[in-house]
Amino acid sequence: MEHSLSGWDIANATDVGWAPWGSRGDAKAKLIASADGYNVVLVAAEPGYCTDPHVHAFPEFVYVIDGTLHAQGHVLGPGDAYAAAAGSVHTELRTDVGATYLSIFKL
Repeated sequence: MEHSLSGWDIANATDVGWAPWGSRGDAKAKLIASADGYNVVLVAAEPGYCTDPHVHAFPEFVYVIDGTLHAQGHVLGPGDAYAAAAGSVHTELRTDVGATYLSIFKL
C-alpha cells in the first residue's frame, strides 16, 4: 500500500535546530512539527525559567521529559503532563532546577 503524506509533517528533533524561547532568554526550543496551526515544540528551560501569566486562546498540552515544572500550584516531573483548555488562565509555569518538556499548542 502506498502511503500519502498529504497533510502530514513528520520530523525528527535531532534534525531541527534550537531557537530562543520565552521573553527572558533562559530557554530554547525546537519546532518539530506543525499542522492546522498546532505546533509540537521541544523546550529546554534553564533553572529559573518562568512564563508570563497568559490566557490560552486554544488548548495546550505539556508532557515533562526531564526536570521539574511548577504549573498552577502543582510540581510536575518526568512522565507528568497537563492539558489546559481554551480560555484557561495560566498563572504559573516555571522551573527552579531546569526542565525539558514537550508542548503542543496553537497560537
